[in-house]
Amino acid sequence: MTRRRPPARRRTRRPSRQQQKDVQLIVVAVVATAVISLVVMVVNWLLAHWWVLVVAAVLAMLAGVGWLYNRQQQARWEAVRAQGLRYGLPQLDALHHTRFEYAVRDLMRRDGCGDAQRVGGRGDLGADVKATDPFGRRWVIQCKHRRDGARGSAVGTPDLQVLNGTARQVHGADVAVLVTNGRVTAPAVAFARQQRLHVVDRQTLAVWASGSRPLWELLRAVPPPRRPTALS
Repeated sequence: MTRRRPPARRRTRRPSRQQQKDVQLIVVAVVATAVISLVVMVVNWLLAHWWVLVVAAVLAMLAGVGWLYNRQQQARWEAVRAQGLRYGLPQLDALHHTRFEYAVRDLMRRDGCGDAQRVGGRGDLGADVKATDPFGRRWVIQCKHRRDGARGSAVGTPDLQVLNGTARQVHGADVAVLVTNGRVTAPAVAFARQQRLHVVDRQTLAVWASGSRPLWELLRAVPPPRRPTALS
């Protein structure tokens, strides 16, 4: 007996690439038509109800005025806060060294140095804070924070040598200052006087940070003003 062969399976034809493209074009056309129709409907509705546009414009204007007023109020409060900025030594001791640099920047701003900025970080070349005082003098400040305050390691001559080598030559400083919440060695103090550098040690920092006197009133032999001002 001869066996019957099973009927051959019909292969389903897959749509060609051209057919797929045609389907995609149809879908895009339908979506675009729907979007355009919706836009036309919205425009026609707004034209028929023009007062909605007026209300929206008024609300947007009020929101803009409110935002501008809040920004102005915030700026005024920030100015008041900066003028009354105070730090105690325990607060400064508890800061991270980066936050200590920002605190020194804020104190310079409190004293009237509107352009004071923190620039410390890798490759800072001995400058952590830069500022221009109201008398036109350029300040370059190196910050040395000690987590243990007076019990931490003392700032030595090598730290001042870095400042001395870059403050004037690289950063164009009129006043080169090292600020620390710790101790400073006697040789470092002697080196600073010899090289016309200024050291703000823990005691001077306490007076500066807790009061309203600017730093240039607490330091000796500060260069004369570059330009006359109402403060001079």
